[in-house]
Amino acid sequence: MPTITKTKRRSYLYAVGRRKTSTARVRFYQTDAKPAGSVTVNGKPHTENFASTVSATVMEPIHVIGTPLKGYFTVRVSGGGQQSQAVAVRHGISRILVQLDESSRTLLKSKGYLKRDPRMKERKKPGLKRARRAPQWSKR
Repeated sequence: MPTITKTKRRSYLYAVGRRKTSTARVRFYQTDAKPAGSVTVNGKPHTENFASTVSATVMEPIHVIGTPLKGYFTVRVSGGGQQSQAVAVRHGISRILVQLDESSRTLLKSKGYLKRDPRMKERKKPGLKRARRAPQWSKR
């Protein structure tokens, strides 16, 4: 059952996508006002916000399901780098697409878009320079 949140202006679907330290809060507004399926990230079109190689990552789930959407996405993303943020946005969009149409779940799941990537940066340990890098050993 989709979680539809209502504000004073309009209702929207909401989902959160994450990757490493990036968090993307994604909203989907069901309307015909903007171009169908357009994605706005931090107030700019996703092509302006991300490099050309990374911006394709954001649109992958929409292209995979292939059905036209009647609405647009707005995203607030913070933390991490460009690639991490793009994957976090993709994760959030995929979650919303499943809320819209439960039958798209198997297709998105097979591509790996619904799984939150658990890999994180390993913490630095005491006595080491980085997580695993030991100080250079000197014989004398």
